[in-house]
Amino acid sequence: MQLIDGKATAAAIKAEIAEEVKEIVAAGGKQPHLAAVLVGHDGGSETYVKNKVLACEACGFKSTLIRFEDDITEEELLACVDKLNMDDDVDGFIVQLPLPKHIDEQKIIEAIDYRKDVDGFHPINVGRMAIGLPCFISATPLGIITLLKRYGIETSGKKCVILGRSNIVGKPMAQLMMQKQYGDATVTVCHSRSKTLKEECRAADIIIAAIGQPDFVTADMVKDGAVIVDVGTTRVPDATRKSGFRLNGDVKFDEVAPKCSYITPVPGGVGPMTICSLMKNTLAAGKKEYYK
Repeated sequence: MQLIDGKATAAAIKAEIAEEVKEIVAAGGKQPHLAAVLVGHDGGSETYVKNKVLACEACGFKSTLIRFEDDITEEELLACVDKLNMDDDVDGFIVQLPLPKHIDEQKIIEAIDYRKDVDGFHPINVGRMAIGLPCFISATPLGIITLLKRYGIETSGKKCVILGRSNIVGKPMAQLMMQKQYGDATVTVCHSRSKTLKEECRAADIIIAAIGQPDFVTADMVKDGAVIVDVGTTRVPDATRKSGFRLNGDVKFDEVAPKCSYITPVPGGVGPMTICSLMKNTLAAGKKEYYK
């Protein structure tokens, strides 16, 4: 069993990006600029945004953090999005999800200029990804594809089961694993209504678990030699930790790991790659790689 080290892989990629940014700036080019909009004080979102700002520093990007209280109106948030769309110095920006209940997330996503949508959530980027055109790809799926490639894990012709059908992970992951230039796999998507979920998993060469239920994937669901990618990050109470909680994946790691050829840990697997992929998208935005 080999552990897929997302932390080390992300660090290596960030170092590569920093090197490229140094060359761009030395040649008189513009330093890439990422802005993040954070609404309210959700603990998970605070951590993610802090890590994104640190990643920007590591990559040599300029970063701006815009904070609002959770009583901000939808109109005020849309006005902020509009301002960032018009700001020529900002290459890409994200609005950290989830948003407060009174704000329509989809409306905010669609208001973002797709040429600056480094989260890859805008329908134009989602549509381009689905048909294999260059675009910003949703950060978590892009991070997973990058890990599989970097570890030389064969995906072509393999049976891949994806647990979960969210717009952020499950659906784009399925699209990417089907693409000719990426996964080339035979893909099955399972979710809470799937009647044969366990049987599907047992036949899978690759399982990507993004179902949001701690320890959902158990040893009896995994065949020997399978590749397991765990996207789950649920906070579970843990009195032994200073924070009072630990991050738990969707896979029961201790019993599943011995059966695998490769597995990602939680934390330190997919998480760091998500932020690293956002950096890759920001660099592409700065270079006007996909859109002029």
